[in-house]
Amino acid sequence: MKTKYLHISAYPCNRCEGPVIAAAFGIRESEITREGDLTQVGAVCVSCGNKQSERVHGSIARQFAPVEWSP
Repeated sequence: MKTKYLHISAYPCNRCEGPVIAAAFGIRESEITREGDLTQVGAVCVSCGNKQSERVHGSIARQFAPVEWSP
């Protein structure tokens, strides 16, 4: 049974230093397999709206625990 997981991370914007929120989906084929098919959903700065796909080199990204996502 396939299970979908939502991954959220946050890092500083390269334009305004505000928080960029990035999201991705991962799929597990079963409970004992590793996650595969990590698909990037997008990333946008909450402060200025800059659509930034990659974090600035050297900046710290804060990763949040994946959440099971049922469609």
